[in-house]
Amino acid sequence: MARSSHASKSWTARIIAALSAFAFAALAAAQAPANGALLIAKPELTDANFARTVVLVTQAESGETVGVILNRPTQRTEPRSGAVLYSGGPVMREVLVAVFRAAQPPAAPAFRVLRNVYLSMHPANLERLLAGESRDYRLYSGFSGWAPHQLEAEMLRDGWYVLPASEALVFRADTAGMWEELVEKARGGRVDFRIIPQRETSK
Repeated sequence: MARSSHASKSWTARIIAALSAFAFAALAAAQAPANGALLIAKPELTDANFARTVVLVTQAESGETVGVILNRPTQRTEPRSGAVLYSGGPVMREVLVAVFRAAQPPAAPAFRVLRNVYLSMHPANLERLLAGESRDYRLYSGFSGWAPHQLEAEMLRDGWYVLPASEALVFRADTAGMWEELVEKARGGRVDFRIIPQRETSK
């Protein structure tokens, strides 16, 4: 069923507001020290959005936490580049997000997650990446986000491990087994994954 004109305008307004907030936070974050980290979902975390995920996150000065899921490649590709699209998270799934290497901060807003690694959904950054020959980037459909103090509350409920992020993990070619590997690392020993429930997937 098609959306009514009023509903369509309301949806567009929400998208514009979210993009504006994201861009404002990213503009300041591009010049800030890198503060990226990895969230590793604990086996007990059963939320379908994040079960068995590894999430690259960074925090804006305003307190919001944003990031992308590293280990959920999809069967889809970005039409222009042919690059595989990863599912970045449950927020604004229709929006294209990039994590990319750059020796200098980009001119358009971006979050600095590692020394020379940035996260952005700004059209100017995406256009530069897609128009170039270098493939020093990874593309995501949607992203993950937490309001100020929301992630801290999830931490208190014991939902996540936290580990340092690295370029090698962020751009790892094969993400199969990444979650199991990092859970084992976070727990400091071997884990019998046969006893851990598998994430249900939609048909």
